[in-house]
Amino acid sequence: MARRGLDRLDGRMLRLLRERPRDGLLEIARQLGVARGTLQARLDRLAGSGVVTGYGPDVDVAALGHVVQAFTTFEVDQPAREAIAARLRTVPQILEAHIVTGPGDIWCRIAGTSNRHVQQVIDLVLEVPGVRRSTTVIALGAVVPYRVQPLVDEVSGLSEHGEYGEHREHRG
Repeated sequence: MARRGLDRLDGRMLRLLRERPRDGLLEIARQLGVARGTLQARLDRLAGSGVVTGYGPDVDVAALGHVVQAFTTFEVDQPAREAIAARLRTVPQILEAHIVTGPGDIWCRIAGTSNRHVQQVIDLVLEVPGVRRSTTVIALGAVVPYRVQPLVDEVSGLSEHGEYGEHREHRG
């Protein structure tokens, strides 16, 4: 049963595209037993609906020399939030930033070459008008790295586990 616009073929296609990104669509279509045009149409539909957002290679920032990752929450004056967000987009070491609920206002993941470099990035952001203070934690390691395939498997019906990893009967 398709949910949120993904069916089992979509899930299998996305899994193969992630597992074998250098294989062409013709090869993936062959592996799935469908026509290349069918696969292309499905991929175009998923890209057009915003489900597929990119085709680039994954990059390990540690391999680029940015071996320290930190999570920083910035408390900001609300009227300045858009200007602050625009400034954050100009800082290459800020890998992502989110507006959040709770005691902080903007959460950022920062990559640096050292703890000192991370501090320099934070200090740069603290200079922006409207940024009041920051709270930072340094990541020691990833127990679950960023991933989407398990969710794709769940939504497309490929996973044998239900919500929160509960085992469910296989739907043949």
